[in-house]
Amino acid sequence: MIGRRLFTISLLFSLCFYLSSALPLLAKGGPKPAPQPKAKTLEELAERYDSESCAECHEEIYDQWENSLHARSILGTGRTAPTILTAIDKGLKNFPFSGVKKDDDITVESLMFCAKCHLPQLDEATDDVAREIVATIRTWQKANKEGNDDLADEMEEKIESLNIGCMVCHNKVAIIHKWADGYPQPDTVYGSQEGEHDHPDFDKMAKAPAIGESIFCGQCHGLGPNFELDEPSQCATLYGSYLYAYIPDGGSESCQECHMKKSGLGHDMEAYRSENMRKMAIDVHVDSMAYYWRKNKEEGVIPLAVVKMEITNKAGHVIPDG
Repeated sequence: MIGRRLFTISLLFSLCFYLSSALPLLAKGGPKPAPQPKAKTLEELAERYDSESCAECHEEIYDQWENSLHARSILGTGRTAPTILTAIDKGLKNFPFSGVKKDDDITVESLMFCAKCHLPQLDEATDDVAREIVATIRTWQKANKEGNDDLADEMEEKIESLNIGCMVCHNKVAIIHKWADGYPQPDTVYGSQEGEHDHPDFDKMAKAPAIGESIFCGQCHGLGPNFELDEPSQCATLYGSYLYAYIPDGGSESCQECHMKKSGLGHDMEAYRSENMRKMAIDVHVDSMAYYWRKNKEEGVIPLAVVKMEITNKAGHVIPDG
């Protein structure tokens, strides 16, 4: 009996060692590419990650994405851009060691406070681009306040040109475990397939091991504070909630299964803006009883009601969050 146990343990150890040593053979990335020249303008950075060329072959997916908040990750629903300014004016400029006292002091490093998730490709741009983004948002906000619709529309279009587009997810952040799976290669689109790809700049397809798993979304919709930053920010905690509450409670579905497949939204990936997603996420039950009550001689009979509301969270994470 002891011999069998030892044999089993030995076999498991050998299997684990084999799998761990074989991991690099499963890698679909490659060596760390040489960095590209830094984009010097907002327009140049937007062109580098423009998704329109993908629409020629993936029209339905592009239309879904275009309706999503990923397509306007800096502007958001109209509140994200002003919130970025608030983070600068009430945060960065008041931190004694941030090096930012005015907009001209803003750098890519300091703006990653927000851009880490809202525009991760900003690390491929110069500090001038970071300052241009802030100036564009300020001009857009001022034009809206002054009723200058033409200028506001022009600035809004400029802001929306910066987004979480196709090649952010399917190239830049496609591979999470880079030492095991390799680094994304500049000529490759990463997803669930391998082979050739009919695109002038990305002529290869390769598999990204984690792109269909919740950890992929957790890169931005994360665990909480971004501790890798010099000034961690407390924003999205969805993945943490999913990982430490939903999974231990027996949950087994991924972010993609609910937000893309079961919802039928695909790359739209809406949440509270989708009636279907709202119905999937919560149950609301309301019981009420109306009656009249004679309060006093002066005020007479007044109508009152007893209302009981129960809201059940069916989602695999806290609500609300981002």
